[in-house]
Amino acid sequence: MFNDIGALELVTLIVLAVLVFGPDKLPKVIQDVTRTIRKIREFSESAKQDIRQELGPEFKDFEFEDLNPKTFIRKQLDNDELGLKEIRNGFDLKKEMAEVTDAVHGREPDSSSVSSSSGASGGGLDMTKKPESPRDDRPPFDADAT
Repeated sequence: MFNDIGALELVTLIVLAVLVFGPDKLPKVIQDVTRTIRKIREFSESAKQDIRQELGPEFKDFEFEDLNPKTFIRKQLDNDELGLKEIRNGFDLKKEMAEVTDAVHGREPDSSSVSSSSGASGGGLDMTKKPESPRDDRPPFDADAT
């Protein structure tokens, strides 16, 4: 429940509770809060049991955590009925990126550039081309005009 609270935050909450409720009333407040949390948990478990009884024996494996959208999607994606693991394993990101790079630079994709992209050449750069001289598209500077 409090997995993301650090030690400094916990100390700050304790100091704040002592300042707000005082050292005399703090144990009584803690007991009241603990009792309230316990009653809420009991009510929640009772409601879950009632729902399971109403659903019947065919839903005995039903978990309420499955109603969380993240959990539901994760379980559905882990299910191998759709064949998603085969698709995920068959996808080679380096090869796809090399093909996109070749398409952007207007080169023909060939198997040698794809296989060398994972080697020491550093991402399939073509080292045979000479770099172009930078073009200066700015108009000439006129000192008299300023």
